[in-house]
Amino acid sequence: MAQAFLNSACEGLLHGQSAGLEPGELNPLAVAVMREAGIDISKNSTQSAFDLYKAGKAFAYVITVCDEAAGEQCPIFPGVTRQLHWSIADPSALTGTWEERLAATRLIRDRIKERVTEFCADVCPSLSAV
Repeated sequence: MAQAFLNSACEGLLHGQSAGLEPGELNPLAVAVMREAGIDISKNSTQSAFDLYKAGKAFAYVITVCDEAAGEQCPIFPGVTRQLHWSIADPSALTGTWEERLAATRLIRDRIKERVTEFCADVCPSLSAV
């Protein structure tokens, strides 16, 4: 979700890539709530943070989005100039009915969008003037 919002909000100025500790399947809850927000992530693929590191990709920023309170591990990128951490719950860890998890995922989506908007305004001040 963060990658999609960043690539939309900072289009042409920054390019986000998403990776987890281990590649897996796209979370259908995330796909559903992003579709509600007008963004289709259903065709996105997953990748591991280690794959990005091994590929030698350089990043000006790395933003980890994991919930330290839930004991989630966040990847570390050596040599990165700026690493930010946003402690946000993982939709895949939610429990309850589909509707309950969907409602909670909407809150997570909105929090991520808020953080991305703030980040883009800080890093690309010209965007807030538009």
